[in-house]
Order: sequence, then structure tokens, then C-alpha cells
Amino acid sequence: MSSTLSLILIVIGAYLAAHVASRWVARRFLIVSGAEYLLLGVLLGPQLSRIISAEAVSGFAPFLTLALGWIGAVVGAQFYLPDLLRFKADAYRMAFGEAILTGAAVAGAMVLCMSWVFDIPPQQALIPALVMGSIATASSPAGIALVGRKLGNQGAVVRQIQLTTAIDALVAITVFGLLFAFDHHAPAGGVRPLTATEWAVVTIAIGCVGGALFHLFLGTETKIDRLFIGLAGAVILASGAAAYLRLSPLVPTMLIGAILINTSSSRKEIRQTLSSIERPIYFVLLIFAGAAWQPSTRAWVIPVVVFLVSRTLMKMYATALVTWANDSLPALGPAWGRALLGQGGLAVAIGLNYVLHDRSFLPHLVFTATLISVLLTDLTSARVAESVVGAAKRHRAAGATPRRESVPSTESQEV
Repeated sequence: MSSTLSLILIVIGAYLAAHVASRWVARRFLIVSGAEYLLLGVLLGPQLSRIISAEAVSGFAPFLTLALGWIGAVVGAQFYLPDLLRFKADAYRMAFGEAILTGAAVAGAMVLCMSWVFDIPPQQALIPALVMGSIATASSPAGIALVGRKLGNQGAVVRQIQLTTAIDALVAITVFGLLFAFDHHAPAGGVRPLTATEWAVVTIAIGCVGGALFHLFLGTETKIDRLFIGLAGAVILASGAAAYLRLSPLVPTMLIGAILINTSSSRKEIRQTLSSIERPIYFVLLIFAGAAWQPSTRAWVIPVVVFLVSRTLMKMYATALVTWANDSLPALGPAWGRALLGQGGLAVAIGLNYVLHDRSFLPHLVFTATLISVLLTDLTSARVAESVVGAAKRHRAAGATPRRESVPSTESQEV
């Protein structure tokens, strides 16, 4: 069987799994599906069975770019301004505080670790360390969303976690996208190369122009099939332009998702279109990510362990610190950060985007750390989120009365 036919069958299987098997498993066993597709990709990839060859993986690079862009658009569609304005300032201070503390602490730990393990100067380890900090910041919303649907709970803890996962994604994508702009390779020839600031402006401009352009086509459209074609066109255009310029497609497509969801009268249909395709694309992306994995040629055990430990500690204790600093311990408790441990598709997308970048340093080490973190956290993320929600209920039932609310009482499933 050819590699191309194998990949087509995998795509069909992923689509069916996304619409049937994964939903049943999620409801029945409270498990967020995904990690098994990573393992399947590794097993089918060139490192083990070689059913999917390295040439086949590289040949599907345009599809991977589309998948990265679609994930960026899904993240951007969370930022509907009227919903965001319902949260108070304390909620944003805690969300941004946790994201910045986690990213900075993990990046700092990785600079020290890689400088020591590989005997390289800290400035050489800075870029991969910042990428790993971005990956560490990302948290999967799937676990808490599954718990929210099961329990019908829209308490303060659930809403704060939903906001924080969205802000985590925003910070992770922004930092990662700026890294591509600041570490951009100058073209050959006599043309003056763009500065890092100009590349950052180009990255943002691709998203803003794409969002404004496709608003003209999608602003009043309500038919799902036409919306899908329009959204796919917007994502393909923006992600393709970014990839051609050696920029990350995540930032432009995130801006497109945010622009369309705030300017279109068909925002419900846009969300439905994005979410209906998200899971199949995510599963196929996981398979390709597993197939694209290569073992690091350098000592990788210590850096991976440092990444996992530092990220876990910061997700747990950075949230406790910002909650205490904002006087919200009575309302939220100190342990809600455990619900942020799941990594999800955005972490895989950032790691894979870094591997595909032609000037990346230590890409296989970064990608190995990402995949191991996803494998260790995703399967248990929903159960951990359920325990966090249960602990918050017991905490408040014990008689703790918050001095002030950090999050609104309005019900909203999405941020």
C-alpha cells in the first residue's frame, strides 16, 4: 500500500473517530482523546514501521500549514469582545499573570539547563528556551469544557479556567510568532533586509488584511458550506503567505478568527464551522506530528525532565500566587491551576511549526519535550479538571465567602 493511500485512509479514520468514537469515549470515560493519535503517528512513521515515509510527511507540508492555521483561527474565535467585557479586571490579572510567570520561568529554567547540558552560551539557548516557554504556557481547554458539559457547572472556578486557557493561548501564540519575526533570516542580495519590528508588523498585517478581506465575503453569510469554503480560503491564504515569508501562520490566522467573530453577524455559524472541523484536523495533525518526530541527537532526558517539572510547578503555584495577590483565594481556592496542566493541540502546533522552520535550533529536543508532555497530560486532563471543580465546591461549601468576585456571574461556555 502506498504512503499516499495510507494517509488518505488515516484522514478518513480520523474524521470518523472525531465524530463518533472520541465523543462516546469522552462522555463515557471522561477522557480527552488525542494522545493515542500521537502514538499511532510514531508507530506508522519513518522511525518505526515506516508505513509513512519521511518523503510522504514532507509532501504533506501544505496540509500541515493549513492545520496550523486552522488551530490559530479556532483560538482567535474565542475572543468575542462582548463576552470578554463580562470579566472583571481581577480575572485578567490572574490569567495574564499566570501565563507570563509560567512562560518566563520555564524559559529561564531551560536556558540554564541547556547551557549546562550542551555547554553552549546562554544566548544560543535563548530561542529554543523561549519556544519551550511558549509551549509550556499553552493549556488545553478540552478537559474543563468536557467537565462543564457533564456537570453543567458555570461557577467562578470554571469561568476563570476558561478565561485563563484562552489567555494562555493568546500569550503562547504571540510570543512564538514574535520569535519568528525577531529571528528571521535576511534574504540574499542587495535588498535591505527588514528589521525584526518590520517583520512583526508584516505578521500582524497578514492577519488584519486577511480578516478584513474575508469579512466582505463572510460578513452576512449563514450557510455552513459556504462559510466553510470562505474560512478555508482565508486560512489557506494567510497561513500560506506566512509560511512563504518564513513566519508563523498561527498569529495571522488567530487575528483572522478574532476579526471575523467580532465583525460578522453569523458568528454562531462561524464558530460552528470552525469547531466541526477542528477535531478531525487536530487528530490528523497529531498523526503527522507523531510521524514527523525524530529522536534528538543530543542528550535529551535532563532537558525534557526539567521542562516537565518546571511547567507543572509553575501551573500549580503561579496560579496560587496570582490568586493570592488578587485576593481571590476564598472564591477560587489555591489549586485551580491543576486544571491547566493539559497541553492540547496548540502545544503540538507550536512544536511542529518550530520543527518545520528551516533555521530552528534543537528542534527535535523541543518537539520531543512537547510530545511527551502531551502524552502525559492529555488523557488525565478532564479527570483532573473534574477534581478541581469538585474541590472548589467543597471549598465554598465549607463556609468560605469571597470578599469580592473575580469573575462574572453570567453564564458563558466560551471566552
